[in-house]
Amino acid sequence: MGLMGALEWLLTLGGLVTLQQSIVLLSFLLLLILSAFGVSIFTGVQRHVSLLLPDEKFYIDASTQSRVAFPAPFSEPETAKDNIYLSVIFPAYNEEQRMPATIQETIEYLKQRSKKDSKFTWEIIIVDDGSRDATFKLAMEFSKKEGADRVRVLKLVRNRGKGGAVKCGAFVARGRYILMADSDNATQFSDVEKLEAACAKVERDGLCVGVGSRAHLEETAVAERTVFRNILMWGFHFLVRFVGGIHGIKDTQCGFKMFSRKAAALLFPSQHVERWCFDIELLYLASHFRIPAVEVAVRWEEIAGSKLDPMSASAQMARDLFRIRLFYLLGFWKIEKLE
Repeated sequence: MGLMGALEWLLTLGGLVTLQQSIVLLSFLLLLILSAFGVSIFTGVQRHVSLLLPDEKFYIDASTQSRVAFPAPFSEPETAKDNIYLSVIFPAYNEEQRMPATIQETIEYLKQRSKKDSKFTWEIIIVDDGSRDATFKLAMEFSKKEGADRVRVLKLVRNRGKGGAVKCGAFVARGRYILMADSDNATQFSDVEKLEAACAKVERDGLCVGVGSRAHLEETAVAERTVFRNILMWGFHFLVRFVGGIHGIKDTQCGFKMFSRKAAALLFPSQHVERWCFDIELLYLASHFRIPAVEVAVRWEEIAGSKLDPMSASAQMARDLFRIRLFYLLGFWKIEKLE
């Protein structure tokens, strides 16, 4: 019996209860304990499908300084220029230092590719997640330079978290495929082609999810990390598998994922978690809808300036994992469908 088998045996009390029953009980106890200590179990949760606030339904056309309405979520293209192949969403919170180089490199790649293939059309959506620095100003400079049909900036009224920013970006994206990417340039952007190729192999009825993965780098990471951070990593992987119910995906947290438009229209309206565990909720929902998901190794490097605090993030992720499983099982959260 391996380590995972032994843990499963322990969780099921030697077979006296099912794994699902055990998870429900553990989830309930954990959330009860958190509530007793004043930790809100609804923090970082979006409860409504109608996500965008009134001021967030518009972007500014930098060339005319006019406000223009974003298209309705996951609507059909109204004009030929709205028939976009790839939408790239960059969630950005106080990213004035790291974002500009990432956007510039991405634009250069997209332009080169569209020169080779006239059918390759694209847009970038920078989601300013309530930044307090010059992120919005810098993003608007790219929009002015490239034009609002190529680069649009969605300014959120308040900070929602990475998951909330990605969801908002997906709601206004026009692309046949929607790619979420981090603003720190940690992933080699040209690896989007790997995701496209992998999605093409598994796509069914217009549905697919491509998951960029750093799992192939784990052996090196384990050697370089402290023992404490490795314990956190192994514990998180265990919770993802046995509590989150995610099987077959080794790296759920890489910020480089692709969704077909049809898959995005099913997944994002039901997404509740707005912070670090939103990826797991999306994969949980993909499993529910039987959407093919494929994991693809990407080139990745650690970039300085991360805002992730391992301790607080780990506690938040554990809480979110348990409530994802429990709230869906008990019906507190519903699987929504966009009208």
